[in-house]
Amino acid sequence: MFAVIGIVVVFGCIAAGYLMEHGNIKVLLQPAELLIIGGAALGTLLISNPVHTLKKIASGVAGVFASSKYDKQRYIDLLKMMYEVLQKARKEGLVALESDIEEPEKSPLFLKYENFAKDHHAMAFICDTMRMAVSGGVEVFDLDQMLEADMEVHHLQASEPVLALSTMADALPGLGIVAAVLGVVITMGALGGPPEEIGRKVAAALVGTFLGVLLCYGLVGPLAARMGKMADEEHAFMMVLRVTMIAFLKGVAPIMAVEIGRRMVPGHVRPSFQEVEEACRGARDEAKTAGAPAAEEAPAAAEPAVPG
Repeated sequence: MFAVIGIVVVFGCIAAGYLMEHGNIKVLLQPAELLIIGGAALGTLLISNPVHTLKKIASGVAGVFASSKYDKQRYIDLLKMMYEVLQKARKEGLVALESDIEEPEKSPLFLKYENFAKDHHAMAFICDTMRMAVSGGVEVFDLDQMLEADMEVHHLQASEPVLALSTMADALPGLGIVAAVLGVVITMGALGGPPEEIGRKVAAALVGTFLGVLLCYGLVGPLAARMGKMADEEHAFMMVLRVTMIAFLKGVAPIMAVEIGRRMVPGHVRPSFQEVEEACRGARDEAKTAGAPAAEEAPAAAEPAVPG
């Protein structure tokens, strides 16, 4: 929503200022210049990027115009879900999670949280990690290093479309100059004609430079910057999962592991301690209602969930 408002403000203010100086808005409407600049920019994008990156660019640009999915409620649901998962592992052992992590699309534990169940990367991140913990033979430190490498690779992949769009934005002023030079070439062929005709052609050539700079700094560049922030939001979400799981596997009680995860939530969407505690209490009440009373929380110094 704010992306749409921002675009309207950029183009609206430029047009308003131009009209205030008694400019003719029709002069700025140069389809040929826009075709040269936009077509060349699209061509450079196709030349420099594989198909999967182009698909990510398209989905990323579409995502810019939607609201962020990583809001406070999303983090509350995540922490509540992690509490349920870890509490089950604490009470029944890590082996009890095997059916959930092997077929997460059928797990009642995960299906309760629809938004998370649709996030295939986050789901795989949890299931693959807990699968390694269930199988044993991997030290918690090594598992943490593995998760760090996984997150780094994914963040690098998420940054590919951002870099591609930024590169295209950087090329737009140069392509605007190309369009302007072509306009000057056409103008040179009209020398000796009516001054009004020469003036229109010069104006059309200058519009090429104007469009290149405007599209770079007023549209494509900001879109790339917003996509980069979206990638950072996802990275922060995965970090919460990582520290919560690692804390539990080190022997921390589920409620304390969830609190450690809460501290990693970005400040502008971080739920309060009371909000998370209330959500976890609701999870315990749901378990009691279902006929499976939750065991009392073990102290943080209890026996580690994973040997060694």
